[in-house]
Amino acid sequence: MWVVAPNAYLCDIGAMEPRLAVTGCAGFIGSNMVDYLLSQGYEVIGFDNFSTGKPQFIEKALKNPNFKLIEFDLLHSKGLEELLLNCHRIYHFSANADVKNGPKHTDRDLMQNTVATYNVLEASKRAGVQEFVFSSTGSVYGESSVIPTPECAPFPIQTSLYGASKLAGEGLAQAYASAFDLKVWIFRFVSILGDRYSHGHVFDFMSRLYKDPCHLQVLGNGSQRKSYLNVSDCVQAIDIAISKTSDQVNIFNLGHEEYCDVKQSISWILDELKLSPEVSFEKKERGWIGDNPFILLNTKKIMDLGWMPRYSIEQSIRDTVRFLVENSWLFSRSRYS
Repeated sequence: MWVVAPNAYLCDIGAMEPRLAVTGCAGFIGSNMVDYLLSQGYEVIGFDNFSTGKPQFIEKALKNPNFKLIEFDLLHSKGLEELLLNCHRIYHFSANADVKNGPKHTDRDLMQNTVATYNVLEASKRAGVQEFVFSSTGSVYGESSVIPTPECAPFPIQTSLYGASKLAGEGLAQAYASAFDLKVWIFRFVSILGDRYSHGHVFDFMSRLYKDPCHLQVLGNGSQRKSYLNVSDCVQAIDIAISKTSDQVNIFNLGHEEYCDVKQSISWILDELKLSPEVSFEKKERGWIGDNPFILLNTKKIMDLGWMPRYSIEQSIRDTVRFLVENSWLFSRSRYS
C-alpha cells in the first residue's frame, strides 16, 4: 500500500490540476465512489485512517496514477487545510457507522460524525474548496409519522446517537454553506448493500451462521420493515444529483421504493448459503435502542432528475451474500463483529 506523506505531497500540489477529495476512501461507499470518479477521469485524493477502512478496497485505485492516498485521522486536523488546496469538491464519507452500539460508546458518534465533519468543513473553507458532499442518513427522521418519508418531513425526537450526530453534521454543512458561500449536497441514505459491504444486518447474520450454522438468533421479532439500496445505485444517484442541481444547499433522500421485512431478508440469505438453521426471534419490536421498525424514504426528488435504482432489494441482498462468501476474511477483521 502506498501512502503519500503530507510534506512530500505539498511540494507538488501547486503544479496539479483541480481535483476531488474523498474521506473514508477505503470504506464501503467511499471506495466505490473513488473507483467511479477515477473511471470518469478525475484526479482523486483519498483520506482514511484505516480504523475500519480496508486497504483491499482500494487496491485497484492505488494502481491508478490519478489517485493519491493520504493516511490521515480527521480528528487531528492539523495539516488538512494544506492537503485540500486546489481541491474543487470533497466527498465526506468518513464516519462511524456502528448504529446499534451507540449507547455503549456515547462519544464515538459525536467525535467521528460531528467533530470530524466540522474539521473537514473548516479545512475546506480555509483551502478554498467550493463544493461539499455529505453522507447523511435516513435515521435523521427518527420514527417518522410520514411514510414514505420525504425530505421536507418534520424531524421528530431523535432515537439514535448516530442519527443525532449526522443531523448535527447536516446543520454544520448548511451553516457553512450560508456563511462561506460553500455549495453543499446532503444525501440521506437508507442502508446500503453490495460489493465491499462490511457491516450491517447481512454481515451480522452471516457472522453468526459461520459460528453456528444450525441456529440463528435474531434481534427483534423479525417484522421490522427496511428499505435498502445497492451501492452502485447510490454512487450513480450522487453523481446525477451533483450534475443536475446547483442550489446553495441540495438535500436528497437515496433509497428504494421497495422494502422487505427482516424475515424475508433472512430467507434470501439462507437460500444463498444453502442453510436451514433454527431461527429464533425476540418478542420486542426493535432489535436495539434506536432501531426504527419501518424505514421507507420518499425518493421522488432524485427520481425526478432521471435516476432509477437498477437493482432490486432481493438481488442486492443476494449479491451481498455472494460478496461476503468470496471475502470471508472480512469476518475476522471487522471492528463490528
